[in-house]
Amino acid sequence: MAKDTRDRMIETTARLLQHRGYYGTPLSLILSESGAPRGSLYFHFPGGKDQLVVEATRRTIAQGTQALHQALAASATPAKAVRALFEATAQIVRDTDYTYGCPVAPIILDASGDLQELSDLCRQTFVEWIGMLRAAFVDAGIPKKRAAALALLVESAIEGLLLITRAYRDTGPWLIIAAELETIVADATPPRRRPRRKS
Repeated sequence: MAKDTRDRMIETTARLLQHRGYYGTPLSLILSESGAPRGSLYFHFPGGKDQLVVEATRRTIAQGTQALHQALAASATPAKAVRALFEATAQIVRDTDYTYGCPVAPIILDASGDLQELSDLCRQTFVEWIGMLRAAFVDAGIPKKRAAALALLVESAIEGLLLITRAYRDTGPWLIIAAELETIVADATPPRRRPRRKS
């Protein structure tokens, strides 16, 4: 039961942060939405709200990292991986009635820089995600400088689309940009050399 309460608090906090940011997510709302008794906060999170927010953010970051890893691993080329990632994210956006968002963007925009651990976590998340994309592009033969630029472009598109589609309540832009980025990454990827047939 204790684990269930802790998990509910983390999941609720993660969801609220995506919508309301750090300062817009008071403890009273977390407790109300999660159904957790007030005394359970410091029992499960001795560091209070800050510890809870960090753990909730870490969990949603891990989910995003896993989704990116799976898309890159399951696709034949990085170009196809980008398209698959965008299409999958569009589906999640629809399934969550346009409430799905980046786990770190609302925190960064909320300017909660007074919590250094959280600021470092947000910054490192983008470093990791962009780095994963860059590594996949380099492995496919794209020059390092071009791979770095493309990785930044892809991540920037994701962040922008999360905002645009929430405003539009339409995932059509995801599919448009998915096709564009697939073409861009494919064009930047050198053709694989086919082994010569033995005569």
